[in-house]
Amino acid sequence: MIKPLLKLGLTGSIGMGKSTTAAMFAKRGLPVYDADAAVHAIYAPGGLAVAPLESAFPGVTGADGGIDRAKLREAVTGNEAAMKQLEAIVHPLVGITQRDFIERALADGADIAVLDIPLLFENGGDKRVDAIVVVTAPEAVQRERVMARGQMTEAQFAAILARQTPDSEKRRRADFVINTGLGLDYAQAQVDAVINALRAGRGADGAEAQSG
Repeated sequence: MIKPLLKLGLTGSIGMGKSTTAAMFAKRGLPVYDADAAVHAIYAPGGLAVAPLESAFPGVTGADGGIDRAKLREAVTGNEAAMKQLEAIVHPLVGITQRDFIERALADGADIAVLDIPLLFENGGDKRVDAIVVVTAPEAVQRERVMARGQMTEAQFAAILARQTPDSEKRRRADFVINTGLGLDYAQAQVDAVINALRAGRGADGAEAQSG
């Protein structure tokens, strides 16, 4: 039987279409927690992360008083110790926003809440959700999407991939897999299948919505 609030972890490597998929869940009326948006909020002028990040990485505050993400990326890319320091600052602050979201979803009577978390497996978030959806796409499609944004170099893209759990491993550990490389209509149908399976109480093994 479905839990009063089933927490559905949504994840996928960079460029796989995770944000588009999250929007599809929201379109179906499910509350969606956006971890990236939470980070933007705490990086914004007056945000909780601004002072501690400026202290740890001097010069990353922009002219507007918020964190300049490009400068922060430059400060930590390729530096494992700096990356760990960044995560130690940011993750607890993001956790506060996630708990607030869950409380609001419960108060609103939602039956499923989607937690859109890019590093779900890497940060142990998979242990705090009831089922997991991994968004995937062919490698060539992924690279094309990322580089088309014009926001990072090939080296930065490679560094991000090196930090993320491989797509094949994510798919192996998922309850559901949604392939965005086959068009939006196909992806939406997969989203609907996930919701239907969860509401039917079949979220534990995800057999009906796995797409490979």
